[in-house]
Amino acid sequence: MISRLRGKAVAWDADGLVLDVNGVGYRLFATPAAVKKADGADEVVIETHLHVREDAMQLFGFADGDERELFEQLLSVSGVGPKVALAIVSGYTPGELRRAIVREDDALFQTIPGIGKKTAQRVVLELKEKIAPLAAVEAPHLGAGDGHIVARDALVELGYSAAEAEQRLAAVDPELPPAERVREALRAA
Repeated sequence: MISRLRGKAVAWDADGLVLDVNGVGYRLFATPAAVKKADGADEVVIETHLHVREDAMQLFGFADGDERELFEQLLSVSGVGPKVALAIVSGYTPGELRRAIVREDDALFQTIPGIGKKTAQRVVLELKEKIAPLAAVEAPHLGAGDGHIVARDALVELGYSAAEAEQRLAAVDPELPPAERVREALRAA
């Protein structure tokens, strides 16, 4: 299996990039973080996952091993293929996604284009047991995330969609208390 490539990005588009490795161009379906990492770099190291089906071999690229690990965990969820897993990993950072799984926050997953309620619930249900042991390591960060959920839910109650609420909160200082986050998000309107 191809798990890492080092080379120069010679082309990119909305789906990913082409990485030239010693004269061979590898087409990677990549996360936005991987594309950003490769943009303008003379040489870049991209973590990869080779997905083999009977009719195709697809190479997926990630900015770091954490993105790749979560992508591979998502592939174990029934009904989640590589394109859906890539969309999920592209939507938020691995830490944010893992915290959402531990907190059973399927609404976060529904803000990702192409992810419906059933898929979001299935991801949370099937990965909660795999992710929960990791949550103990990341526990100090969970409090800040809980305030994010409170603020997002408040904006949804005020009439914003979950996606709009996430977008508005992205521009607000995550260290603020939930009520202040909501005020700042509404001021930005």
